[in-house]
Amino acid sequence: MIRVENIKRQFGEQQVLKGINTVFEEGKTNLIIGRSGAGKTVLLKILVGLIQPSSGTIWYDDVNFTALNVKQRKAIRSKMGMLFQGSALFDSMSVEENVRFPLDMFTNMTSKEKKTTVDSTLDRVGLNGANKKYPSEISGGMQKRVGIARAIVLKPKYLFCDEPNSGLDPTTSLLIDELIKELTIENNMTTVINTHDMNSVMEIGDKINLLYFGELEWTGNCKEVTTSNNAVLQDFIFASPFLQRLRDAAMKNDSSI
Repeated sequence: MIRVENIKRQFGEQQVLKGINTVFEEGKTNLIIGRSGAGKTVLLKILVGLIQPSSGTIWYDDVNFTALNVKQRKAIRSKMGMLFQGSALFDSMSVEENVRFPLDMFTNMTSKEKKTTVDSTLDRVGLNGANKKYPSEISGGMQKRVGIARAIVLKPKYLFCDEPNSGLDPTTSLLIDELIKELTIENNMTTVINTHDMNSVMEIGDKINLLYFGELEWTGNCKEVTTSNNAVLQDFIFASPFLQRLRDAAMKNDSSI
């Protein structure tokens, strides 16, 4: 569990985050949504320690992360996995080498142990046999799976995903969503996803946090989205005619879309 208490962040005269209070729940997919400029990326960077908040507190379970120094934070960071927006794979490394990288950096495993761990992780994300390929030789969806494999190879307690479906077609995006959801449940991770993808919101949003001009405007789950009367949420979610019809049908308790 990650608890956010009154987090504020100011850059010069601009107040980007204006006192965020929320909880990212263990074993759940916790989404951060909102329009560009709402503060999503800044909040995510604060959560992982890339940016210091101007004020407020981040708790990882019972540990005050914001009170730790750089050396003390290493213990928490060793429990984090990060899936970057563009996968951020090393082009000069094979799939196997990319996934092994965190093991080389943070463990004392033998070469054989690393090989076994990498193979089992790649198998779990559906990339069995892709070990020797390079990022340029595989599809965008496969690259994203490699990124997921690298993020979970250390069996993290906390998983952070920055726009995991960016650049992917709808079918591949759905598969990536399902994989992240499955891994979250299997490993009982606290998963935090920064996304614009409405399919992700509707399909895997165990807890949804809507930011609006630096404030937490609404929280709920994917089942509550279609029936919420929050005007900001309606404007953000139901911009498309299809989703508007979905909401109208739900409000009428009518299953025909």
